[in-house]
Amino acid sequence: MPARHYGLDWLRIAAFALLIVYHVGLMLSPWDWHVNAEHPVDGIVYLLVAMNPWRMLLLFLVSGYAARAVLARAPTIADFARSRAARLLIPLAFGACVIVVPQPWVEIQQKLSYAHGLLYFWRHDYFGWGTKDYHAFGFFHLWFVAYIWVYSMLVAAAAALLPASAKARCQRLFERAMSGWRLLILPVAWLLLVRLVLMPGAMPTNRVLDDLAGHAIYLPAFLFGFALARAPSLWPDIARSWRPALGLVVVGYALLAWRLAGHPGAAWLLPDHRVELGPASLMGWGAILLLLGAANRWWNHDHRWRGPLTQAVFPVYLIHQTLIVLIGWWLVRHHWGAAAEFIILIVGTAIGCWLFYEGGRRIGPLRPLIGLPRRLDGRERVVRPQPPIRSLL
Repeated sequence: MPARHYGLDWLRIAAFALLIVYHVGLMLSPWDWHVNAEHPVDGIVYLLVAMNPWRMLLLFLVSGYAARAVLARAPTIADFARSRAARLLIPLAFGACVIVVPQPWVEIQQKLSYAHGLLYFWRHDYFGWGTKDYHAFGFFHLWFVAYIWVYSMLVAAAAALLPASAKARCQRLFERAMSGWRLLILPVAWLLLVRLVLMPGAMPTNRVLDDLAGHAIYLPAFLFGFALARAPSLWPDIARSWRPALGLVVVGYALLAWRLAGHPGAAWLLPDHRVELGPASLMGWGAILLLLGAANRWWNHDHRWRGPLTQAVFPVYLIHQTLIVLIGWWLVRHHWGAAAEFIILIVGTAIGCWLFYEGGRRIGPLRPLIGLPRRLDGRERVVRPQPPIRSLL
C-alpha cells in the first residue's frame, strides 16, 4: 500500500477551495455564467485566466492519486468498484435530481424571464423543460463526478484483467517515461499535440459520452496521479523541475494576459481560441509541477484539521456552486456593489458548505447522499507519511 502523502491531501483540499473562488469570480466577471453580476468587474478575468489552464488538470490528478489509495485499501477489485459506485454514483444522482436544481431555475429566471417559483420548477419543469439551446436537467458542475467514476472503472478493469507482471511493467514504464527532463517536456507535448494537432481548437463538452477532447486531457491527468501514488522516485525530479516549471507559468500567463488585454470583457477563449491553447498548455503543466513540488516540500505533514477537511471536500464540492448561484441571485437584486458581493459570496458559500457537510454527516441516512460512508466513522487510521524530498524547491 502506498504511504499516505499528506501534501497531496492538502493539495486536494486547496484545489477544491480554489474552485469556490473561481466560481465566485465567474459570477462577478463579464463572462456568461449561470448568474451574472449587475455590474461585472472586468479585471477579475485576469485572476480567472491565471487559474483556468491548470485547475481541472489538478483536480483530476489528485483524484487519480486518491483512487490508487482507495484501490490499495480495498480487499478486492470488486470491492473497489462497488465502493466507487456508492461514493460517486449515489451523490451524482442525488445531486442531479436535487442539489443542482436551483442553478437552472436562477439562470432561466435571469435570462429567459421564467415566471414560476423553485418548487414549481422542480416538480413540473426541471426534468423536461428546455429550448433548442438550453435544457434544464443536467449534471452542471457535477459532470466531474461522472468522469471520476468512469475513470475509476477503467483502472478497476485494468487491474482485474492485467496480470501482475503487466501491471508492474506499466508502472515501471511510467516512471522511466516521466523521469528527468521528460517529466517537463512529455506532458506539455501531449497537451499541445491534442489541442493543436489531433483535435485543433476542440474544447471539452463536459458530457462524458461525447467528450473526446476532454478525455484526451483529463484521463492522462487522472492516470498520472494514479501512477504517481506508487512512484516515489519521481518526487526528486518534481522538486528539481521548479525553475523551468516556473518559467512555463510566467511565459504562458504573460501570453494569455497580453492576448486578453486586447479583447476586454471577452472570454479567455476568444473566437480563434487555438491561439490561447498553446500558452495554456505551457502554463497548465508548469503550474502542476510547482504545486506538486510545494505539496511535497512544505505540506507533507499531518494536522488535526486535515482529516475533517479531507472528508468535507466532496460534500463541499457537491453544494458549493448551487450556493454561489443562489447567493449571487440574491445579491443581484440588492445592488450592494462588487466588493461587498465578493465578500458575501465567499463567506456565505463557506458557511453554507460547512453547514451542509455538518448536517449531512450527522444524519446516517443522508451520509451516502453527500458521498460519505453510511456508518459514522471512528478514529481515522494513522498512516505514516512518506518523507518529503528536500531539494531546490
